[in-house]
Amino acid sequence: MRIIAGKFKGRSLKSPKGEITRPTTDRVRTSVFNLLYSRMEMRSARVLDMFAGTGALGIESMSRGAESTTFIELNRTVLELTKQNASMFGIEKQCWFQLGDAVGFIQKYRGPQFDVVFADPPYELEAIPQLPEWVFPHLQPEGLFVLEHDARHSFDDHPALDTSRAYGRTIVSVFRPALLNELDD
Repeated sequence: MRIIAGKFKGRSLKSPKGEITRPTTDRVRTSVFNLLYSRMEMRSARVLDMFAGTGALGIESMSRGAESTTFIELNRTVLELTKQNASMFGIEKQCWFQLGDAVGFIQKYRGPQFDVVFADPPYELEAIPQLPEWVFPHLQPEGLFVLEHDARHSFDDHPALDTSRAYGRTIVSVFRPALLNELDD
């Protein structure tokens, strides 16, 4: 797995052996960032990488100019690997690492809002349908929520869904909570 673009382009990320994580493929990551670039400026963004795994989405964001990234990961060994990846790129001082449950984190979070929130949860996670509503209060007014899921979940009728794209088994849904305000006007 490697960084796709930006100042760290082409550099590799460490990933755990086995099936501890399900890293976002290079193809899907490229598509995700193409979707983001057409909707927002990544430069100076505050990013939250829920279910961080190796940290690929957050580190890719940093490579493309994000100001900071918060990584949330339940597995201690995997979070240590995420820290090592950030350290390899010299961005650890711009990152915050939280060991714990991403759902619990977002439900209790009371800090500054994020510009982008990525969530690549285990596809079996029962809380996937509730994630958009739990994340929206923590986004800047023009912020974006990027959720990876499979076909068991459809957000086609969600009023804040900006776009949804399928890449094999993975579906990427991009939400813009600002669309909810447009409905109110």
